[in-house]
Amino acid sequence: MTDTVGRAAAVSVADIGRIHYYSFVARITHSIALLCAGLFLVASCACYSGSRPPKIGTSAPDFTVQDAHDKYTLSQFKGQIVVLNFWATWCAPCVEEVPSLVEMQRRMKSKGVTVLAVSVDVDDAKYLRFKTEHNVNLLTVRDPDQKSSGLYGTSKFPETYVIDRNGVMRRKFIGAVDWTEPEITDFLSKL
Repeated sequence: MTDTVGRAAAVSVADIGRIHYYSFVARITHSIALLCAGLFLVASCACYSGSRPPKIGTSAPDFTVQDAHDKYTLSQFKGQIVVLNFWATWCAPCVEEVPSLVEMQRRMKSKGVTVLAVSVDVDDAKYLRFKTEHNVNLLTVRDPDQKSSGLYGTSKFPETYVIDRNGVMRRKFIGAVDWTEPEITDFLSKL
């Protein structure tokens, strides 16, 4: 009988050890999850230096951009629907998106839709060569200091804002978009 009692006591000690082990693992897992969530929140808040990016439904920040060839002010397009596109020649998704922007502009210009493409390219010669080689038939200007895209909190390219006739931002797109898709052209037509 003492042998049976000894085994029962040994089992109880082993069970207690397993319980402590599993609660330790659960605490560590929970702590890691909380740490990851905290890091995500910190990283999310740190994405934008300076002022926060504007929100959809608010007035688009006005800016003037001038390079050696062109000068545009966003407010000069009031009364039109503006598709404000931040892009670069070195950005593969931007290059992919350009033909659909050009085509959408061609189709929608008579409906008051204007594409304003703001390039963040530093190299003027490369920018001009790209415009010629890819037949970029859009209003485009180079902003190598990224002052205008900085007003919008842009950190990834391409990034595009749709601004209505009253200067209010209605949509934001991050990444390449096929601007000839019926869903998008219908949206633009209804603004």
